[in-house]
Amino acid sequence: MTAPSSQRPMEDAMRRKITEALAPTSLEIFNDSHMHSHHKAMEGSTSKETHFRVFITSDAFKSKMQPARHRMVYSLLKDEMAAEGGLHALQLRTRTVDEDEKAKAKEAA
Repeated sequence: MTAPSSQRPMEDAMRRKITEALAPTSLEIFNDSHMHSHHKAMEGSTSKETHFRVFITSDAFKSKMQPARHRMVYSLLKDEMAAEGGLHALQLRTRTVDEDEKAKAKEAA
């Protein structure tokens, strides 16, 4: 029996790669593609998985500045970004566990 094909293959691949490489304590993936389908660059695209916001909390980011953290994620997803109808836009929020705890405490205050 074959596994059913996913309705979210791009999101599933992103989740798997990020989880395997960065062991996040928190990973949130938001598919914002529906908000961008009218853009000229998306003309003719049938993909429903082109624009994402990804919030990653992982200690793999310790001692790295934001640009280095983003390069880590872009490197993981390079195949998805290069694919026809693949990732077109990726908005990232990358934090360590300590940074996330401080941000949540600040929001609660």
